[in-house]
Amino acid sequence: MIHSPHTSRYHWGQIGKPIHFERGEWQISRVYSVLYKAEPALHHAKRCLDICTKNDIGDFDIAFTYEAMARAHSVVGNKDKVTKYLELAKEAGVKIEKEDDKKYFMSELESIK
Repeated sequence: MIHSPHTSRYHWGQIGKPIHFERGEWQISRVYSVLYKAEPALHHAKRCLDICTKNDIGDFDIAFTYEAMARAHSVVGNKDKVTKYLELAKEAGVKIEKEDDKKYFMSELESIK
């Protein structure tokens, strides 16, 4: 479970574009969050945010970046940061262009504790 997203990210790092790098970091962060591995979950969520910010990546991807930050901070136990990033995620989520993507994203936010 841990090796697959790292492998994917490595390969996209060889041939991809920033959006692929960001999505790879999101996948890695998500796996670590699911496994309650706080430090690597937060590390990769921050990398995801850095890539989005530096490359002006928006829509679905920035919304999920904030989701990753909220989820990782939830694993860490930092409730203030969870609240901050959930708000940012919701703000970005309502701006997602495709309605199906928006619905899926909002359902994912509900799973963050």
